[in-house]
Amino acid sequence: MKSALFSINLKDVGKGALIAAGTTVLGTLYPMLQSGTLPTVAQLQTMGIAGVAAGVAYLTKNFFTNSDNQLLTAEKK
Repeated sequence: MKSALFSINLKDVGKGALIAAGTTVLGTLYPMLQSGTLPTVAQLQTMGIAGVAAGVAYLTKNFFTNSDNQLLTAEKK
């Protein structure tokens, strides 16, 4: 079941975590490893922040959409 307007359920949190991990791995870590370099601690921190930001953006989008994926629209009765 999709979450209603102004609510987030556990499924949304799980998908947000997948978005965060995917953003980090596919967007930054994978190209670094393909070029043959390992990331530094500072780069890992930056990747983590970018991943968390992507996850929060996804959760924010879900918080402001209803179960029909309509932005700021009340649930149909």
